[in-house]
Amino acid sequence: MSVIPVTVLTGYLGAGKTTLLNRILSEPHGKRFAVIVNEFGEIGIDNELVVGADEEVFEMNNGCICCTVRGDLIRIINGLLKRKGGFDGILIETTGLADPAPVAQTFFVDPDVSTRTRLDAIVTVADAGHLERRLDDSHEAQEQVAFADVVLLNKTDLVDEAVLAALERRIRTMNPFARIVRTQRCAVPLDHVLGLGAFDLDRVLAMEPDFLGEDDHEHDQSVTGVSLSEDRPLDPAAFDLWFRTLINVRGTDLLRYKGILSLRGSNRRTVVQGVHMLADSGNLSPWPEGAPRTSRFVLIGRNLDADALRAGFAACAAS
Repeated sequence: MSVIPVTVLTGYLGAGKTTLLNRILSEPHGKRFAVIVNEFGEIGIDNELVVGADEEVFEMNNGCICCTVRGDLIRIINGLLKRKGGFDGILIETTGLADPAPVAQTFFVDPDVSTRTRLDAIVTVADAGHLERRLDDSHEAQEQVAFADVVLLNKTDLVDEAVLAALERRIRTMNPFARIVRTQRCAVPLDHVLGLGAFDLDRVLAMEPDFLGEDDHEHDQSVTGVSLSEDRPLDPAAFDLWFRTLINVRGTDLLRYKGILSLRGSNRRTVVQGVHMLADSGNLSPWPEGAPRTSRFVLIGRNLDADALRAGFAACAAS
């Protein structure tokens, strides 16, 4: 039986993991991948932002892949291994709050998974504009850099050379083994992230002897996710006002937000996403014929008032 390579795409909230995943799936490589996407909130958004039409995307929602839904990861992989036809690799996009160490453990401690798969590399996407702050205040961001085989220093157009050089020095202090690649919008040759054979268990054990243990991972309890949904179409002007006010007032607490919206007067899905005060929006494909046009919006941050957010979002619905 062939051994299937696995690439883990990790990185803090909003760094660009889904952008990298879409880059991989869009290239004319002729390979077939199984894609597993983990989201922190109870509503799945990322699966609709993945462009690979030939790939089946497996969602793991309402929990983090490194702890509460780790058993689901094992079940999904074991199910994939029993399928006929096969595939060339497995791509796992973790939630931005995942510690990659317990995810990597999965491919060594579960006997069926360890026999049929091989952890090829942990690829960490880092937002050059926010990495310094995240390394100061987030244990997960530190672990994502420390366990990386490749660090994609993304969004390099948003900072100057002095900042990039300082970030690279800090990354090398934390992880002298990782290859650092500067990118914009995760534009990187595939041979920089796939087929590397880069994950070295002996090196990891030397760095963290308890790596293969079953230690539980604890998240920052001040970080929560709020999932919003609305079946009525949203008024564009009302949503714009509510959203702009939200990021102006609470932007420093918003670590990540993303949504797919149904706006009055448009038959296309509108995507809104960003980090802190940096927001972006655009149109996706039209809503499928006969499908419910439900707006879904997920916010992840610190000290979020879920009731106020739900009320504000509902008030954007067109009358």
